[in-house]
Amino acid sequence: MHEMLADQAVAIEAGATPLSRARPGDRGVIIDVRADHANGHGIDVHELERRLLESGFVEGAAFEVLHQGLFGGDPIAVRVDDMRVALRRRDAEDVWVRLESK
Repeated sequence: MHEMLADQAVAIEAGATPLSRARPGDRGVIIDVRADHANGHGIDVHELERRLLESGFVEGAAFEVLHQGLFGGDPIAVRVDDMRVALRRRDAEDVWVRLESK
């Protein structure tokens, strides 16, 4: 648990933010995919991380948030390189990004 908090602190200090906090029009680069918890996902953390990676959420990939759902902003539509992917905001918590300055 202490290690997880230390990792999150390093990511935040490096200017990273979870993709779940991004809004339509935000762009940037994915810097890490790290499923550290299973709360609310309904699947194993390793399975979640695998699914995210297979969907194109890999380190160094460019992204843009295209759209968010009307109710609670869920799901979000994201362009990752040349693909468009929809994912739940709670799954996007495990994708760490660096946003471009506007």
